[in-house]
Formats: sequence, C-alpha cells, structure tokens
Amino acid sequence: MKWDFLVKKALEAKKFAYVPYSGFHVGAAVLTSDGRIFTGCNVENASYGASICAERTAVVKAVSEGETKISAIAITSDSNTLTFPCGICRQVIAEFGIPEISLICSNKNGEYKEYSMTDILPHAFTRTDLEKAGESVGKDG
Repeated sequence: MKWDFLVKKALEAKKFAYVPYSGFHVGAAVLTSDGRIFTGCNVENASYGASICAERTAVVKAVSEGETKISAIAITSDSNTLTFPCGICRQVIAEFGIPEISLICSNKNGEYKEYSMTDILPHAFTRTDLEKAGESVGKDG
C-alpha cells in the first residue's frame, strides 16, 4: 500500500519511546519534500510539561537538519484505534507541512487511514494569519 513504508518507520520509532509515567508508546515518521525520513518517539518527563510528543520530535529532527517542507507524517501508538496528533502537534505540523501534506494515522497493528491537514485542523493559524495581521496593523495604526 501507498504509506506502508512510512507507517513501518513510525512503528519502529515507537519502540524507543520513553514513557515511564503513561506507558503509552507513540512513534512518528516524517517524510520531507526531498524524500528524507525522520523518526521520533514520545519522551516523557517527571515535570509533565517538559514532555514532548513523537510528532514534534520527528518534525524538530527534520528542521534541525535543514528540512522545513514536510510532505507526509505517519503516527502510531499502542492503541487499537487510529492515533491522531494532539493540538500542539497539529499546529507544529501545519507550520512545516506543505499545503498537500498527508497525515497517516495508524493503530498498533499498522492499519492506517490518510487524512489531509484541513481534515484534522481546519482554519489553522499560520504564517498567513500573521502576515495579514501585520498588514492591517500597518494600515490602521
């Protein structure tokens, strides 16, 4: 199937999750527009706010290597149902995802469904919103 290779990478990344508090392993794999793949897992912390999701780990790894255009991301977890990114991850994905980004949400068995960014985050707050705000501030004030 079309996204099996990316879901497989997410499943592999899930094995490295550091989850001593929730026990809930999550893995993600980002495919950049240049064809590179970056993986990530969730990393928990005793100070819960310092924890980071698998999706953001993978995105940050890609960006730290100079890749800022993401064409697809696969997400998986220990769940029997499809795993979707949290709100913060959706916002981060929207920042670096190309307009046609594919979000591949998977369960623990590798079964998945493909979604678009507007499917999971309609009316995302993006760079365009800031540019529009800057234009209106400059004109009005």
